[in-house]
Amino acid sequence: MQISSRFTLAIHIFACIDTFGDSQKVTSDFLAASTNVNPVIIRNILGQLRRAGLVEVTRGSGGASIAKPLDQITFLDIYNAVESVEDGRLFHFHENPSLQCPVGRNIHHVLDPRLWQVQSAMERELRSITLADIRNDLKAYLE
Repeated sequence: MQISSRFTLAIHIFACIDTFGDSQKVTSDFLAASTNVNPVIIRNILGQLRRAGLVEVTRGSGGASIAKPLDQITFLDIYNAVESVEDGRLFHFHENPSLQCPVGRNIHHVLDPRLWQVQSAMERELRSITLADIRNDLKAYLE
């Protein structure tokens, strides 16, 4: 299992908008140059972030801006915006284990609570980190 690069790209996008947004238009082409990713992928991620209410995007060459204060946007918000997690579940469980097998008949009862435990821990950690934390950490490298 691996979280896609959309998550880290989204954080990179926020960092660029925060760093450069006051001095220039932050467009998908600008972001593509910084991330070294195709502008179409950047536009798709911006669309996901816009639909989640995290960024505002002006069509054409208007650029992108952050829709909320950085301390109000968590990694979990970003993760939920750009990752396609089916039914809010991180783990996809094989759906039809054999009921004829004692393991297959009981595996959901045994494994489901553990998987929710892992997902809850991950979400708790993602919720504890905000974009303000990233801004503060990045400042040390930009000075």
